Amino acid sequence: MAKANDIAAMEIDNQNSITTDQINITKFSVNVLQLLKSAQMQHGLRFGDYLRYRRYCTARLRRLYKSLKFTHGRGKYTKKAIAASTVTEVRFLHLVLYMAERAWSHAMEKKTLPDGPNARQRSYLIGRLRKAVKWATLFQELCAFKGDSRTSLEAEAYAAYMKGNLLFEQDQHWDIALKCFKSSRAVYEELGKYGDLENQVLCRERVEELEPSIRYCLHKIGESNLPTSELVHIGEMEGPALDLFKAKLEAAMAEARSQQAASMTEFYWLGHRFPISNAKTRVSILKAQELEKDINGPAADSLPAEKKLVLFDRIFSAYNEARSYIRNDLVTTGNSEKMKDDLSGLDKAVGAILGQRTIERNQLLVKIAKSKLSKLHVDKNEKITKPEELVRLYDLLLQNTADLSDLVSSGRDRKPEEVAFAEECELKSSAFRAERCFYLARSYSLAGKRTEAYVLYGKARSLADTAIKKLQSLTNADEVMIKELKMLYQECRSNSCIEHATGIMEENKAPENLSKKISSISLTGNDKKLEKLLMENLDSYESAVGDPTTKSIPRIEAFPPAFQAVPRNPIVIDLAYNAIDFPSLENRMKKDKKGFISRLWR
Repeated sequence: MAKANDIAAMEIDNQNSITTDQINITKFSVNVLQLLKSAQMQHGLRFGDYLRYRRYCTARLRRLYKSLKFTHGRGKYTKKAIAASTVTEVRFLHLVLYMAERAWSHAMEKKTLPDGPNARQRSYLIGRLRKAVKWATLFQELCAFKGDSRTSLEAEAYAAYMKGNLLFEQDQHWDIALKCFKSSRAVYEELGKYGDLENQVLCRERVEELEPSIRYCLHKIGESNLPTSELVHIGEMEGPALDLFKAKLEAAMAEARSQQAASMTEFYWLGHRFPISNAKTRVSILKAQELEKDINGPAADSLPAEKKLVLFDRIFSAYNEARSYIRNDLVTTGNSEKMKDDLSGLDKAVGAILGQRTIERNQLLVKIAKSKLSKLHVDKNEKITKPEELVRLYDLLLQNTADLSDLVSSGRDRKPEEVAFAEECELKSSAFRAERCFYLARSYSLAGKRTEAYVLYGKARSLADTAIKKLQSLTNADEVMIKELKMLYQECRSNSCIEHATGIMEENKAPENLSKKISSISLTGNDKKLEKLLMENLDSYESAVGDPTTKSIPRIEAFPPAFQAVPRNPIVIDLAYNAIDFPSLENRMKKDKKGFISRLWR
């Protein structure tokens, strides 16, 4: 009975059913997949922003309603049904299609919330998916009468995909959902055999996006022998069609981890055993350990560097989540000193593991940067690494190693494992110092500072020699690190010799280079390339353009103008003016004559 009700909920009321007498002869063509893929990639779904895409669908619908003059009344809302007789142009089909897309994007917006949808939001999500199925089914019916054969086939695949999404989210009727997804896949496989190259690529991508959902439905039905832990490798692709699958997959993996974490009671690290009482902490640590198997497993060498960086980010997220749960337990714990010590030790252990993974990630970044350091690259668009970037990465490694060593060395009772781990950190730090000094010398060499580069190469060689001797004194020495340090030692030696020889050659050639530069200075600026200029040949009646067979462009005047020597006013410096004692001239000056009345007023 429940099955019949759910299937009936996806059906459209018969009041809008399409009869054959409403059919018009005009057939419209809509490339549904290409239209939707272009709109989704340009309006938010390239980055998973369903809110932006929903707003675009709303604005698009508003424009369609207005351009078609198909509004629902000015004051009071009056619903206008869309039937086959209403569809007089292709924009009516776009109207129904974007209604389905808006409802679907609204549902996906609720699905991709950071903390997941709560009970009320999930109910609303299911309602929006039902609305998307309703509009998609109407779109299929309209295209069956008003669209050409290809449009009708794409509309059928689109409607089947929407129905499969609804049943997929409801966690029921997996057989019907499987049938819907398989029907949609079959249509896109057939359409991918025809058309232009872009259409074939889009159809192939949609088939690949539908494949994980089909395999998950088979897994839920029980027709697949695929274990739940292996489902993670199916959803490594990207695309809007995979978001529902990934959310469902994450829920299934979380359930599997919860069952597996029930048996995990302790965390072992460097001779210590820390009890784990919080179930959430166990799940987070277990998730991080599963991801570590992918990085350190037998298939790790075949993984690309970009994929490893993504896995490291997920490991950091899981361990940081575990530390947040541990610190919350520390805050809420009572006065039990033993429980506080256990939680503090567990936090220290998880922090140390996090520090180790950070060093491994930064070493991977160093490996990537070293591969791009050489200038002889096949890909010309690839950015070349500068030695300064490697210096910065080794600074980070030195800081990470110092922090990890301080974390392990903290505490009162130190076990032999912790002492050995701190010594290992010190050895790594000495190797990182030698590498940093080498690339710092290389950056000085590229800048033309031969003396500084020579001294730094010598310092790097001594640091590498010291690190090699320390490693060789250990019983279980790392042979890979010793080999790398020996190669570094030889490179430092050869580069220091090159810098020494280059510096001597530059010093010997310095006077010659200086004399060449001085001899090339000219005040007139005469140049063979600037001999024939239009301003210099005004008296000649030759064509300014010149011979049409020549490729040179006619020039009017040389710019900037050449320097010319000009006469300068003489500079007179009078140094004796202040020391001369000039004679008085008062006796030669004209005196004013005053009258009788002016004398009385004196």
